[in-house]
Amino acid sequence: MRNDGMRGRGMKYALFMDTIEKIELLKFRTKQMSLRVIRLYQSLPANGEAQVIGRQLLRSATSVAANYRAVSRARSDGERFSKISIVVEEADETLFWLELLTDAGIVSFAKLSELHKECEEILKIVSYTRKNMKASK
Repeated sequence: MRNDGMRGRGMKYALFMDTIEKIELLKFRTKQMSLRVIRLYQSLPANGEAQVIGRQLLRSATSVAANYRAVSRARSDGERFSKISIVVEEADETLFWLELLTDAGIVSFAKLSELHKECEEILKIVSYTRKNMKASK
């Protein structure tokens, strides 16, 4: 049985590990979303509209993953906040391009629904994270 002095450290360690696991999971999810967008881009029609929108989608989705990865490597709270803000903007932009693909009739909503849902979830998570960062300042 642990003494009372260790109880506090054990709890902090458990919270810390939980936080690391959450960060790693979101890094994985953002990277997987980027890979799904790459595969989507490769399957788009060769016409001009699809390619222009597709390139914008590709850029914003891969930026979500790259910048979220940079959040965990930030050297200061200010840099961390700046990077998470970029992730929020890029995730929102990714949703916009996904919606534009369906609204323009280039890709059916049924084909994009799971990707759209995943991007919405990521946007909610990073928006909440940014809000909490701002509140803790």
